[in-house]
Parts: sequence; structure tokens; C-alpha cells
Amino acid sequence: MKWIVLTFIAVPTAELALLIYSGKTMGLLPTIAIILITGIGGAYFAKRQGMKAWTELKIRTTTMETPGDALIDSACILLGGILLIMPGFITDLVGFLLLFKGPRNSIRPFIQNWIYNKMKKSQIVIR
Repeated sequence: MKWIVLTFIAVPTAELALLIYSGKTMGLLPTIAIILITGIGGAYFAKRQGMKAWTELKIRTTTMETPGDALIDSACILLGGILLIMPGFITDLVGFLLLFKGPRNSIRPFIQNWIYNKMKKSQIVIR
């Protein structure tokens, strides 16, 4: 719970500081242009990646395979898309990292370990 509160305070503060600094160094219009370009381009890229992940998830469920990696990829792409739509440089960086397969592959073991620990403590129940 403390991480959520810290995230909702620290991330917007850092984003605001970076946006102000960027506005002072590059100017208002270039800063707004960067925000719009990353938002629109990120949403487009997230949609393309999301459709690929959704197709892979459907294929795995129809062939009765476990959708583990495809499900984690889908969740990462969804979160990455949401972060890219939000204005700011930090959220854009994290959003782009979640959209690309390489960084997702390095993040996936941590997510799997987190889910496993939650299941072990009976905080997540799969039926």
C-alpha cells in the first residue's frame, strides 16, 4: 500500500519537474509536440502490439495451452499503452519499455515470481 501512495506522489512530482525543465530549455511548443507525438505514436504502437498479443492469447486458449506468457505480455502492453497516453517523459519511457519484447522478456520472470508468491500465500486463487 505504501508503494501505491509513494507512486501517486513521486511520479507526478517528477513528471511535473521534468516538464517544467523541458519547457524552460526547449520551449513550450517543442515540449507539447513531444508529448503529443509520444501519446499518439504510443497509442498506435500499443494497438498494434496489443492485437498481436490478443491473437496469440486466443490461439493458446483454443489449443488448450496455458496462456501464461501471452497473458503477461497482454497485461504489460495494456499498461504500456496507458502509460504512453499519460503526458510525461518518465511514463513514456516506462510505457515504451513495456511495449517492446526485449524489456518485457526481462521483466516477465519478476512478474511470474510475484504471481507465484501471491498464489503460495493464497492471495490469488485460480479455479
